[in-house]
Amino acid sequence: MNKKMSAAAAAACLLWSAAATSAADHPSVAADAQFKAVYTQEWKWRVTQRLEEGEDDDGGEISAELPHVDLKTEQARLAYWQGVMKKLDAIAPAKLSAAEKVNYAVYRAQIAAFVSAQQFREYEKPLNADTAFWSNMADDARKHFSTAAEYQAYIKQLNDVPRYFGEETANMRAGLARGFTPPRVTLTGRDSSLTSVTQAKSAQETVYYQPFKQMPETIPAAEQAALRAAGEQAIATAVLPAYAALLKFMREEYVPHATEALAAESLPDGKAYYQSKIVEFTTTTLSAAQIHELGLSEMAKILAEMQATIAQTGFQGDLPAFLHFLRTDPQFYAKTPRELLLRAAYIAKKFDGKASEYFGYLPRRRFAITPVPDDQAPFYTSGRGGPGVYLVNTYNLPARALYSLPALTLHESAPGHAFQMPVAMEQKGLPMFRRAYISAFGEGWALYSERLGSEMGIYETPYETFGMLSYQAWRASRLVVDTGIHAQGWTREQAQAYLHDNTALSDHEIETEVDRYISWPGQALSYYLGEMSIINARKKAEAALGSKFNLRNFHDTVLQLGSVPLPVLEARIDAFIADGGKSPYPHLD
Repeated sequence: MNKKMSAAAAAACLLWSAAATSAADHPSVAADAQFKAVYTQEWKWRVTQRLEEGEDDDGGEISAELPHVDLKTEQARLAYWQGVMKKLDAIAPAKLSAAEKVNYAVYRAQIAAFVSAQQFREYEKPLNADTAFWSNMADDARKHFSTAAEYQAYIKQLNDVPRYFGEETANMRAGLARGFTPPRVTLTGRDSSLTSVTQAKSAQETVYYQPFKQMPETIPAAEQAALRAAGEQAIATAVLPAYAALLKFMREEYVPHATEALAAESLPDGKAYYQSKIVEFTTTTLSAAQIHELGLSEMAKILAEMQATIAQTGFQGDLPAFLHFLRTDPQFYAKTPRELLLRAAYIAKKFDGKASEYFGYLPRRRFAITPVPDDQAPFYTSGRGGPGVYLVNTYNLPARALYSLPALTLHESAPGHAFQMPVAMEQKGLPMFRRAYISAFGEGWALYSERLGSEMGIYETPYETFGMLSYQAWRASRLVVDTGIHAQGWTREQAQAYLHDNTALSDHEIETEVDRYISWPGQALSYYLGEMSIINARKKAEAALGSKFNLRNFHDTVLQLGSVPLPVLEARIDAFIADGGKSPYPHLD
């Protein structure tokens, strides 16, 4: 993958790698100070823009104001980030210390992605088949507030909804005028998350009233009553009318006139736009054609593994017959949502029993296992994890196969997202921008975690192993399907058929997944390319270190990085090899 990275990324990584292993390195204090001044100032500005959480927020801070997304503000952001890029150009990476070389490579890629998104006016398309600005905003309503000040800030935020929705609508209307929208077919039925609010019989029945139903006893009863009344009024007079106006806009103006073409390359300046998304989500400069061919090659390897696993089950029949058997036999599906949640919890605890064998550093933060909220579930993925939570989709149980649940759980909970992200957040001394999520690294690690499940003994039956392989095929097939749709003229039906024929995903999952790829160009490419980078780095370390290779040390070294572009990861493992494969946490040895 190094051969395909940008020249700037390659140079930064080589410089850092050499510095990390050379005793002759003499970092420039002046260069470090110059660089730190740039990213410190920009980060503070970014927080004031409500684009990131502050150092003390930890995901729980409730803002009294929603982000500003009007055209003037968005143009100002482009100018600001372009100014930051000029400052970065004035810094010689070779003069930075080893640690700041890593930060420089991460930060420059981050700012470049911001500039690119602003230049292509990504803000004019603030929704896709997976998420939308209004559903993201509703997440605050599911937080737990502990003080009256937090409730007061939340109420101010509710009263700010009309302004915020109005700005987002203006952006969407501008995108509509130039043919820059998600494809119409991916928007069908997506207004259900709006109607879940607009059809409520009262403000108290909306998701936004949730924080007022159970308030902390530390808030006096009279103050609780006043806060509830203010919250109810804000929902009734600000939130509900804003939702109604947005629903009308979506149904009467936006969806009917959204673009019909599926390909990102059919959008304004489409070829450059799609390539920008490839760079953003994969942190490489591979072309769509190269990724497509790589996907076909990897799919052939995985299908061979799948055939061998089918033989272990004793099933008599070909792959299509086996996939039909898996999709239709009741033994592979939970009867109730509770059963699915309990099975997920059991799998997560199985990992806990293996964790210390494969990881030296274990994150302090634990995670809960909860169902996906009802208003999001019909179009949500099968699961999603992050700091403190593993969301399991219990909607449409016949689409939630138990044989895939172990792989899903390893990906979304531990050692995947709900493990990797807290480890990254717990690293000391890293600048705040290093908390930003880089899809190729994070999703690559989570997919690697699924493979790791075989070594850990998590998969108890050939069916569960096949579920893991089906998930590997699912991610490898994304390389084929995403590029097929956005660069080769594939139809929606063609993409669905490819997933149906090569994975064990249910038809419901296939439909929601393909619509996600159609409306979110490039994101689906990050998973398998990221996993390949980690696997190749591990093979390189195993070959170079021989008997000195320690898997715990390797995993700790990868996770200690946080979330970085793939070239930075590969350079770090080169340094790990040169250092003899030592643990990054000597006190844990």
